[in-house]
Amino acid sequence: MLNRVILIGRLTRDPELRYTPNGVAVTSFTLAVDRNFKSAQGERETDFINIVVWRQLAENCANFLSKGKLAAVDGRLQIRSYEGQDGQKRTVAEVVAEDVRFLSPKEGGSNYTAPAAAPSYNPAPNYQKENLSKEEPILATDDDLPF
Repeated sequence: MLNRVILIGRLTRDPELRYTPNGVAVTSFTLAVDRNFKSAQGERETDFINIVVWRQLAENCANFLSKGKLAAVDGRLQIRSYEGQDGQKRTVAEVVAEDVRFLSPKEGGSNYTAPAAAPSYNPAPNYQKENLSKEEPILATDDDLPF
């Protein structure tokens, strides 16, 4: 079985660092990820995806990421249910990150170089290339963010 998610997007808010009763760090944030196509109205749609990070990586994310920063997340999709304070059953979909890459330059640093082990993504060779070639790649800027 395979459960793998790779996302690149911008944080919609500063990460929230918490600790479990056993002292394990857990950070959560939301990543805004643009879709590769335009809607019927000619606009790009954005998905807002909840990310959860654990342990040392959680502390690093809380220390080095902030709202608007570009990040790559590699992890797995997790669906969980819980009962809300109103007694209603709620279902949450979130990505549990196993690796997070900080893609925005450091504050005040003009000579940014990507990490040597930057993630790369190669789509499957038979993935409807004829449909993908009609659209230009999405290059998000700060002006594209909905916040």
